[in-house]
Amino acid sequence: MFGFLLPLPWLGERAARIAIAALTAYAVLPILRNTYAGIKGIDPALQEVANALGMTGMQRLRKIELPLSSSFILAGIRTATVTCVGIATIAAAVGAGGLGEFIFRGVASVDNRLVLAGAVPAALLALGADFSLGLLERALRVPGRR
Repeated sequence: MFGFLLPLPWLGERAARIAIAALTAYAVLPILRNTYAGIKGIDPALQEVANALGMTGMQRLRKIELPLSSSFILAGIRTATVTCVGIATIAAAVGAGGLGEFIFRGVASVDNRLVLAGAVPAALLALGADFSLGLLERALRVPGRR
């Protein structure tokens, strides 16, 4: 993805723009896929009840579908976050900086300590983000739903 974005004149001028665009593109798919699966997995009887109560489509989405599918949506956000933390280290290859610079410098100079100086914090950041979003997912879970 980074290689495809480099030649674009309005984007390829700054490495940070390339990194942000690529990471956003990588994050969109798991979030959208899980959101779609969560909303489609809701019992149709609940949707019929919402319609019978006279709810509009937006009210049904906000009051029934999103709360019931929140665990799916947060699972997609967790997946996207962990993936983006890992992929962000590769952004150093296009000059975007970050922990990937330590990894690339360490590989180039065959210095395992330098590789670990970039890889260990990146792994800890991914694990910390996953753990934190897992706690948020449990806190937002609808009671009585498994």
